Amino acid sequence: MNLLHIACSPRGAQSESYRLSLEIIAHMEKRHGETPLAIEKLNAGTLAHVDVEYADAVGYRVEPPGGPFDPGSLSQSEQLIRTLENADTLVIATPMHNYTVPSGLKAWIDHVVRVRRSFRSTPQGKVGILPDRPVFVAVSSGGRYSGENARQPDFLTPYLKAALATIGLKDVTFFSVEGTALDNESVAASRRLASRAMAEHFEVMT
Repeated sequence: MNLLHIACSPRGAQSESYRLSLEIIAHMEKRHGETPLAIEKLNAGTLAHVDVEYADAVGYRVEPPGGPFDPGSLSQSEQLIRTLENADTLVIATPMHNYTVPSGLKAWIDHVVRVRRSFRSTPQGKVGILPDRPVFVAVSSGGRYSGENARQPDFLTPYLKAALATIGLKDVTFFSVEGTALDNESVAASRRLASRAMAEHFEVMT
């Protein structure tokens, strides 16, 4: 099975979201037994943002002359979409920045959510072209955004669901460690909750 692992935190492998994503992958490896996972790693923080050539190309009602992959960031967009197409499962490790996705993850979304390539625009709305597959999202946040102790809004979850659904990815599961800016005891409790939710989810899937 091919797994695409996208890390979106500036802290990289030292981040809480990355640690949580490795826990997801460990569950998947256990579930698949002796069948190894082929893991493709992507650091979203290294992606160039879309440029003028990309904007001009997607502004056409049909692909411009010369093909869609020649100039600027369109070639990067095509490579990212092909990598996504090749993945059976997607694991996204992301912090919550200012209530929503960080800029690296937004750059990846801008590249892969591309009209006439990963979705079609119809009179009834956008229709995803890519086949659905499981997507697991490991989220970390400094404050709490769910439950009775929530003190901040959550624009990350609904936005990411909508963006992925646009291209056809609707099987999305979120696991989170909230309150990482709080005391160690609170962080440990949040980690236990995430681990419990994960164990229950993968036990049901087995």
